[in-house]
Amino acid sequence: MSVIVPPLSLTPSLPARLPTLLRAAGGHPLHDTAATRLIEAQALAANPQPRLMQRAGLVLAQLGQALAPHARQVWVACGPGNNGGDGLQAAAALQTAGYTTSAHWLGTPEDCSPDTLAAWRAAQQAGVQLLDTAPPPLGPQDLAIDALLGIGATAHRSHDPGDSPLNQLLQTLYQSPAPVLCADLPSGLNADTGRYLPGLGFEHPPHSARHTLSFLTLKPGLFTSQGRDAAGTVWWAPLGVEPGLLCQQRPSALLGGPMSRRSRPHDSHKGRFGDVTVIGGEGLALRGMGMGGAAVLAATAALHQGAGRVMLTLLDGGNCKLLPEQPELMLRRIEALRWDQGVVVCGCGGGQAVAAVLPQVLEQAHRLVLDADALNAIAADSHLQRLLASRAHIGLQTILTPHPLEAARMLDLHTDDVQANRLEAAHALAQQTYSTVVLKGSGSIIHSPHQLPCINTSGNALLATGGTGDVLAGMVAAAWAAGLPAHTAAQWAVWQHGHLADTWPAHLPLTASALARCA
Repeated sequence: MSVIVPPLSLTPSLPARLPTLLRAAGGHPLHDTAATRLIEAQALAANPQPRLMQRAGLVLAQLGQALAPHARQVWVACGPGNNGGDGLQAAAALQTAGYTTSAHWLGTPEDCSPDTLAAWRAAQQAGVQLLDTAPPPLGPQDLAIDALLGIGATAHRSHDPGDSPLNQLLQTLYQSPAPVLCADLPSGLNADTGRYLPGLGFEHPPHSARHTLSFLTLKPGLFTSQGRDAAGTVWWAPLGVEPGLLCQQRPSALLGGPMSRRSRPHDSHKGRFGDVTVIGGEGLALRGMGMGGAAVLAATAALHQGAGRVMLTLLDGGNCKLLPEQPELMLRRIEALRWDQGVVVCGCGGGQAVAAVLPQVLEQAHRLVLDADALNAIAADSHLQRLLASRAHIGLQTILTPHPLEAARMLDLHTDDVQANRLEAAHALAQQTYSTVVLKGSGSIIHSPHQLPCINTSGNALLATGGTGDVLAGMVAAAWAAGLPAHTAAQWAVWQHGHLADTWPAHLPLTASALARCA
């Protein structure tokens, strides 16, 4: 569901569509910087009145008033470009509404755009205090607005010395005890990748609550990698631009959300809901490193997420002392499996033992989820890579669920390269393997060949504990076995996995075994 901010009494002569708070509803298109610039150029060519900058400033002020209705001080940090102009317009509107408003502006009247010059004059006329000294002290009830750098930020700006005015203002915003509202983007964040430009980021999340009001379009970088912590709560203001104008530009991704599962008819039996077979769990005999628990976690998750039957094939010869409370799990030797039935999950806790069975798994499993050690084994073996790439050509389907290090190994990259552009890495891996790819992490990405990628909206750091990835593999398999298409099954499972963490009781620790048993 979306929540609309109540109407506010600001400048009535500048009507603007009020911002929408993004909830977990799915399907919102995400546009990269190139598409956003084209949409902005098309809108400006139509010469809208009031101008886009005036609309952006007003809606920014409206949201600011809703977020901090009792603010004693509002401070706006404005860059030299159009993002700074948005901030100056917001400052003018807030001052007019009765707030004590001050602003730092890094531009000059001689070097700014005509719209930004008009915004500067509006701020002066409204009585905004334009500062060249330290900003006023802010308290938790006050408000700071970040309008320093928008989508026009470029890498060369990041080489300013640490004591430059830009970096000093960024540090002040980072350390602000007041909530910070970012105009379009958190300053310095790459709109396409969710990574900070060099020298403009921070190792830890900011000190106070963050909100971001995205203008015209929603940007992918707000929802993945460092963007989630930087942006905080994301709001969207299309600024009255007609939807048809937006649709002329192809989205670069979709914002994920809850996927509906098929309801079960009363006249049902377990065969309707599919079989899941989990192959994994290296035993102690090989290296003295037993990892059967990972396979049991995946199988348990598939069982509790509704799979009709769940089989477990352990790579220790079939012996398992981990199942006294899981009699529903059916133990199988690999030679007894029916490869054309249901979904196979391979790799969870597989260690080095999984490499020996992977050729058979890759050649025979009709629907296959590859996770963890299976991915590592494939990354190290060119023959297994060829078998994986050939599966789609003979009608076999595959879902991969790598974390960034596993994806880097498969792409022959460093983990930093994957994290630097998660959308591009997921796309490259999907094309290389002809598979649906779930690139895990903050803002997990689901990418399938010939489909728009999806960035997931759910989940938090509670999932950063051993075994939760095995649970996700089992959930993906259960959704796929129940009849959802591969891309949809992955999207649903990733969202549900994160949603369980988002709604986890605060007084209980989140462990993988507890997560696996949640329906």
